[in-house]
Amino acid sequence: MSRLVIVGGSDAGISAGLRARQVDPGVEPLLLVADAFPNYSICGIPYHVSGEVPDWRSLAHRTRADLDTAGLQLQLDTRARRIDPQARILTVTGADGREEGLPYDSLVIGTGATPVRPPIGGLDRLGADDGVHLLHTMTDTFALTASLDRNPATAVIIGAGYIGLEMAEALTARGVAVTVVEQLPQVLGTLDAPLAALVEDELIGRGVTVLTGTTVTGVAKGATGLEITGRQAGDDVTLAADLLLVVVGVRPDTALARTAGVTLGAGQAIAVDSRMRTNIPGIYAAGDCVHTYHRLLGVNMYMPLGSTAHKQGRAAGENAAGGERYFAGSLGTQVVKVFDLVAARTGLRDRDAAARNLASRTVLTTADDHKAYYPGARTISIAVTGHPDTDQLLGAQLVGHRDASVAKRVDIYATALHHGASVDQVSDLDLSYTPPLGSPWDAVQVAAQRWSADGQK
Repeated sequence: MSRLVIVGGSDAGISAGLRARQVDPGVEPLLLVADAFPNYSICGIPYHVSGEVPDWRSLAHRTRADLDTAGLQLQLDTRARRIDPQARILTVTGADGREEGLPYDSLVIGTGATPVRPPIGGLDRLGADDGVHLLHTMTDTFALTASLDRNPATAVIIGAGYIGLEMAEALTARGVAVTVVEQLPQVLGTLDAPLAALVEDELIGRGVTVLTGTTVTGVAKGATGLEITGRQAGDDVTLAADLLLVVVGVRPDTALARTAGVTLGAGQAIAVDSRMRTNIPGIYAAGDCVHTYHRLLGVNMYMPLGSTAHKQGRAAGENAAGGERYFAGSLGTQVVKVFDLVAARTGLRDRDAAARNLASRTVLTTADDHKAYYPGARTISIAVTGHPDTDQLLGAQLVGHRDASVAKRVDIYATALHHGASVDQVSDLDLSYTPPLGSPWDAVQVAAQRWSADGQK
């Protein structure tokens, strides 16, 4: 019987184990989980914090019983320490601290990522008991909800990316006055500035204070709470808060892989091929700890996304069990809800294309989500990016109301990109239509046609 050991019990690890069992029911994957919470949706944490998902147990993609029934062996509160690739032995420590050597035929590394701790003076001296939080695990979540149970009145969030803005909404829902601080000149640095401005307006309209172009330099515990200092446009900034949340991104957790001599790639993440194989025979890797093949650019990049981790884990598990599956690559498709607004993107923007010496042109359009004569029509702002000479579709960004099916519309562009469509070919797509839900030319097609017309001027 093949011995498959998987390090990591989140998206990539669980997907690998489940797929391995489907490919070869004789395989009994052993999953090593560093904490006691396998297969929990980290992406769902803001909605538990907000109270929309009251029971944290609901964040589990599958229960422990589900995983047992699927044939996965779970070893919780177990940390992988080092790999001996020649002997094919993984050394681990359990909750009691005792070491154990686990033999394997195939090993999947799904160690994920760790939160970035920015160089802020005093940050390393403060923790959850002081009201200072990072947010990445269920343990982090419990610490944050414990702080919220003490009814803080004010909070500062450092980082205006996806998690930062989701948490701004979550804390606002809990009655906390929120200030978001972002070093970049805009929120959501993955969007073009005009679209990001729409998101910022939504935040401000909901009572969130937004400070862009602001660098936090220090934090200290004062007599009445936290004192946060920074710089904005050359001026000093001082903020007072009861709670501080630091969500400025993640970096790949590659410590275990490095001990085995695994090669690192883009973004100092684990280098893998299209079958999720590392440079060491028998060792695969997937998820937020690996680099990702960008389908459009044809290069590897560090793009940690939950949806990507599931796909990579599935490929790693199938191949580790003797199958043959290839990861098709990612386009960086993302979506976020910020109060009643949804922002989404896929593919490239002009600045992304320029960084690769690729010609591009972007046209911004507004279109209704359904026929205007039917009540409740919402405007969607859509930026389409294409190659000015070849008409190749390169990317799209959308911002609109949460009822405007923004997420599904970005998926149309993502599908077109996946299959190498031109901008003009988007108009050929046979999309559904009824006046309450769409138009004969859907909003995604209106935006594509506007891009083409702009190039003919």
